[in-house]
Amino acid sequence: MLHKAVKVRLYPTQEQEVLLAQHFGCARWWWNYALNKSIETYKQTGKGLSQSALNTLLPKLKKDEETLWLSKCYSQVLQAVTLNLTTAYKNFFDGRARFPRFKSKHGKQSIQYPQNVKVVNGSVKLPGKVGTVKAKIHRDIEETIKTVTVSKDPSGKYYASILLETEGENLVPSSEGRVIGVDLGLKHFAVTSDGSKVSKFDNPKHQVRHEKNLKRKQQKLARKHKESNSRHKYRKVVARVYERVSNSRADCLHKLSRKLVNENQVVVVENLHVKGMVRNHNLAKAISDVGWGMFTNFLAYKLENKGGKLVEIDRWFPSSKLCSNCYHQVDEMPLEIREWTCPHCGTHHDRDGNAATNIRAEGIRMLKADGASVSAVGGEVRPKAGRKSVLRRSLMSTEAPDAALA
Repeated sequence: MLHKAVKVRLYPTQEQEVLLAQHFGCARWWWNYALNKSIETYKQTGKGLSQSALNTLLPKLKKDEETLWLSKCYSQVLQAVTLNLTTAYKNFFDGRARFPRFKSKHGKQSIQYPQNVKVVNGSVKLPGKVGTVKAKIHRDIEETIKTVTVSKDPSGKYYASILLETEGENLVPSSEGRVIGVDLGLKHFAVTSDGSKVSKFDNPKHQVRHEKNLKRKQQKLARKHKESNSRHKYRKVVARVYERVSNSRADCLHKLSRKLVNENQVVVVENLHVKGMVRNHNLAKAISDVGWGMFTNFLAYKLENKGGKLVEIDRWFPSSKLCSNCYHQVDEMPLEIREWTCPHCGTHHDRDGNAATNIRAEGIRMLKADGASVSAVGGEVRPKAGRKSVLRRSLMSTEAPDAALA
C-alpha cells in the first residue's frame, strides 16, 4: 500500500472557527499536561508513562470540575495527541529527534482526526460537532482516507492535510539513466553538472525582497500594547508577509526540484550540516533563507515516487579544492575565490562548476562501490603525475561529453 497526502484550504464558518479554537486549545492543553506528567513520573520512578497509561487519565479529567471543558473535545482528537506524544518520545530515545517540547498558544495550531472523515461535494466532513466545512479541493479524492490533520496558520488560514492510502507497491530505486551533480550555494542557489554541461540557477533571495516591508510592519507591531486587540490583529498582518516569503520559496524549490527529477534518474548532492553552518553570524540569515534542507527533501520524495535515486556524499568531500581534470587537490580555497587555475594541469576552473562536476563523480563512485549499475559512467582514469590526493579512495571519471547524452 502507498501513502500520500493532499493539502486543501478550509473555509469554516464563525461557529466552526469557535469550535476548532476550542479543540485546538484542548489538544494543546492535553499535550502539555501529558508531557509534564511524563516528566514528573520519570523523575520519581525512573520510568515514563505509556500511551495506555496516559489515556486512562482522560476520563477522570473530563469529570473534574476544573477540567470539565475537556469533555467538549472529540475524544479521538485527544487520543491522537497521546499517540503523537509517545511517538515523539520514541523518536527522541532512538536519536531521530530532540526531546518533546511544550506547545504555545501562539503560532500554528493543529489537531488530528484519525478516522471518520469524509470528503463530500467539495467539503470536508469532520466528526464531532464541527460538521461539514467548506473546502477548496483541487483534485478528486477517491482513495481511502486514513487521517486528517486540521491546522490554523499564524495568518489565520485553515488547512486540512489528508493522508490517503492507495493500492500499489513502492518503486525499486534504479540508477540506470542520467546522473547529475548539484552544488548548493548562496550566490547561485544551485550549480549542476551532467558531465558535459554546467548550468547555474541564481539565488532568488526571497526574504531580501520583502525585507523593507517586513521591517516596517514589525516596527509597527512592536509599538502595539501587549495583549491588546490591535496587537492581536496586526500580528496576522506580519504573519501574512512571512507567509508570502515562505510560499515564494517553496514554489521556487518545487519547480527546480521537479525540473531536475524529470530530466535525471540520479541526483547527487552534498550532505550539508546546515545547523552548524548557521552558527556563522555573517551567513546565518542567507543560509536560513535559501532553504537547502527543504530542497533536498523535495528531491528525495520526488525521486522516490519516480523510482530514481538521491545520493548524498560526505560533507567533508573537498569538491571545491579538487581539480576535476587531473584530481590535484589544493591546500586552501577561500570563499572569495570564485575562479582558479590548477597548478598541475593548468585547467582553469569556475569554482562552483568544478565542485558540481566533482560531486557528480563522487556520487557515481559511491554507486559503483555499492554494486549499482550506472549506465552513464565511463572507465577509471588515473590522475596524471602530480600531487597525490589526500582522499582515501580514487575517484571515478565521468564519461565523454557525447556519452552522457546517449
